[in-house]
Amino acid sequence: MKLHKPLVSAVLLCVLGAPFAASAADGDWKRGRVYYQMVCTACHKEPANGGKAIAPTSKTKAEWAAYIQADKHAKGKDSLKSYISKEYRAKIKATNKAAEKFADVPDEDLLNDIKAFVIKGAKDGDSPASCS
Repeated sequence: MKLHKPLVSAVLLCVLGAPFAASAADGDWKRGRVYYQMVCTACHKEPANGGKAIAPTSKTKAEWAAYIQADKHAKGKDSLKSYISKEYRAKIKATNKAAEKFADVPDEDLLNDIKAFVIKGAKDGDSPASCS
């Protein structure tokens, strides 16, 4: 009988806390949009980097998820996560307001934010988005 109360309490805590845990991992698509547009798009628009922005609508949700999971950028030459890292943001913050604004955001949180934005804006997403 003594074991019954803690077990029931643990189960209730898991059941009631699950929705909050799931929403925390989803990411803030609005913060992701700001970073994507002001850092990712700004860099890709430079002539040295191809001069062309990569819109979220260029991929499906599954393609974006696979791209982020693979952690390959620049045709596999770089880690995608290196462009989201605090070190990278510190390096460019003097010339990029978004990097400066999000300088202290944990890397994993920012990655989840960007993922939320590109998934939402994917060609089969809830709100297909361009890179304006």
